[in-house]
Amino acid sequence: MRRISLAIPLLSSALLAACQETTQTPPVAKSAAIPDSADQLMFGVWFLLTDAGVKRAEVRGDTAYLYDESTRSDLRRVKTDFYKTTGEKDATLTSLQGSYSSRLGTMEARGQVVVVTTDGRKLESPHLRYDPARNEISSDSAFVLTESDRRLEGIGFVSDPDLNNIKVLRNMKAFGQQVTIPRK
Repeated sequence: MRRISLAIPLLSSALLAACQETTQTPPVAKSAAIPDSADQLMFGVWFLLTDAGVKRAEVRGDTAYLYDESTRSDLRRVKTDFYKTTGEKDATLTSLQGSYSSRLGTMEARGQVVVVTTDGRKLESPHLRYDPARNEISSDSAFVLTESDRRLEGIGFVSDPDLNNIKVLRNMKAFGQQVTIPRK
């Protein structure tokens, strides 16, 4: 009986060692695979964001993945031009990724988001939302706004696309020339 009890563990460990794979796992792909749940895949996309028939933004993307019966678009290499109600260009946004919801009418930009106004002001943030109905860009992430001789930093903001009226939500720091605030 003693020989059988010793033979069973030896036999099971020999079988276990024989079943283990000795081959290497395949290498991981260097680029992202195409999401297989997308309804459609499009290249070189371009569309308009409007509010009551007024052009608010022109959105371009290198690649678009369409989901939810084409009501949600995930974009890659995004470039967006913002416009005033008069048709003049306000600013240009670039980002690595973005998304647009036709149901909500809103857009988000992610990854190295940069907004440059027509007069040269530059806002940088990792994430930004755009609401054409309110003509408003906003974020709850850290940001840096630079002008020719001023710099503004903070966490979270709400602004118009041409960065004239900006409200900083937290941790504001300003650098540059002195600004006089009028008293009421």
